[in-house]
Amino acid sequence: MPVTAARIPWYYTPAVLIVAGCLVAIVNFGVRSSFGFFTAPISEAHQWPREIFSFALAMQNLLWGVATPIAGMLADRYGSARVLMTGAVVYSIGTVMMAFTDTPVMFTIGGGILVGIGIALSSFSIVMAALGRIVPPEKRSWAFGIATASGSLGQFIFAPLGAALISAYGWQHALTVLSLCILLIIPFALPLMVQNRTETKPNAGEADLTMRQALGMAFGHGSYWLLISGFFVCGFQLAFITVHLPPYLGEHGISKEVAGIAMGSIGLFNVIGSYASGVIGGRMEKRVPLAIIYLLRSVLVTAFILLPITPVTTLIFTASLGLLWLSTVPFTMALVTVMFGTRYMATLYGFVFLSHQVGSFLGVWLGGKLYDQFGTYDPVWWMGVGLGLFAFIVHLPIREQRAPQMAAA
Repeated sequence: MPVTAARIPWYYTPAVLIVAGCLVAIVNFGVRSSFGFFTAPISEAHQWPREIFSFALAMQNLLWGVATPIAGMLADRYGSARVLMTGAVVYSIGTVMMAFTDTPVMFTIGGGILVGIGIALSSFSIVMAALGRIVPPEKRSWAFGIATASGSLGQFIFAPLGAALISAYGWQHALTVLSLCILLIIPFALPLMVQNRTETKPNAGEADLTMRQALGMAFGHGSYWLLISGFFVCGFQLAFITVHLPPYLGEHGISKEVAGIAMGSIGLFNVIGSYASGVIGGRMEKRVPLAIIYLLRSVLVTAFILLPITPVTTLIFTASLGLLWLSTVPFTMALVTVMFGTRYMATLYGFVFLSHQVGSFLGVWLGGKLYDQFGTYDPVWWMGVGLGLFAFIVHLPIREQRAPQMAAA
């Protein structure tokens, strides 16, 4: 017997589910955005070269990417809530290990492998897949913008909080506090348990395919590969800046307090940028503004590294970058749903995101390795500029329509 709208409890209504998903995104993305402030204190405390910390966070980004398609498959089959809760526990354990391990291997296992897997299982991509199933097609891009903006709000909250905790209590206690914050994901995810009641089914206009068939057809679609290639660049740029911008600013005489405000401003202004992307994506073609975002990033980074580094130029740079920071995500997620529908959205977006995280791995790792080799971050800054121009070009030919094999007969 079908369940009527009147019998649905208030805590399972779309509005509550959207708020719950946004709270999960705030914590998940917010905590990891503060890790760049631990580069110098952890490296100095253990007398490690920066490559060790960079490699651990590079592994974190890579494992986040590798585990995301698996997390998507689990969410598509068993519901988002259980996956989010499991991820919160793994994420928290890995963060505690970052605080209390003193060997490179154990630090990489905790801060790299466990945190990376935990982030994937509790990430906003799982949240967005859940939201995509409860909102009508004309509102999906808007919902993706709201979820992405929430992650950015988390960066605005947790980046300066992480810097303040380090200054007040030391880096070990700061990581302990952050690990406890991560566990808030568990109660925040409870309303999403409603999606554990039924197996996902094809919506109107979608072919009734198995997951294996859907994956095969997606990887045979040229526009899917263009989207994957472009998202690699997004990962490279964002991960490098998240981890290496704080120490870069420190080397140019920018105080830790100003750096904390600067990193937080990325999150604050990306609330605006991500929400605007969601609105724009619901009203016009998505590939063109997506390509323009990558072009503007390259222009902005070029200006920043050529001009003198001062508190004013730093704050202008981070605020402007914030408008472009995660603004790619609503467009990218929406393009996946346009081409392939919502039934296997978490899985198919997961493979796009895997490319993002391969880029993240290289951005973080090369940032540390080339810094140790040349004593400067400039080579990686210029790599990011060149890759941004590449991404601008590859997004323009994307065909913004349902893939023929994925449409219902």
